[in-house]
Amino acid sequence: MKEYAMNNLIDIQTQIQKLQKQANELRAREFDKTVLEIRAKMEAFGIALKDLQQAKRRGKSKPTKTSGVVNRAGSGAKKKGVSTVAAKYRGPNGEVWSGRGLMPRWLAALVALGQTKEEFVIKS
Repeated sequence: MKEYAMNNLIDIQTQIQKLQKQANELRAREFDKTVLEIRAKMEAFGIALKDLQQAKRRGKSKPTKTSGVVNRAGSGAKKKGVSTVAAKYRGPNGEVWSGRGLMPRWLAALVALGQTKEEFVIKS
């Protein structure tokens, strides 16, 4: 009986090793694809790496006050020593973006739907 149990244990450990190898191979195959999907979603939602790091520290997934900041004329959000840059792009609902920093969510979503950011350039 002990010999049967030992052989059974060895068989199970061999199966575990085979399954672990299969899991590692699957993870390796899917890794690059998953990273690309995550990056696309981060761009679409205007999520920066610092947002993820701060959410991890707080234990929440709530966006920070600075994520997806949109430059709006007359917002009164001037900081001492910081100059405001003129808007270069305007969205269908009046959103504006200077063209600096991460692409805002509204524009990333429109680009994901097939439009180009050049369609939203503010003509002087």
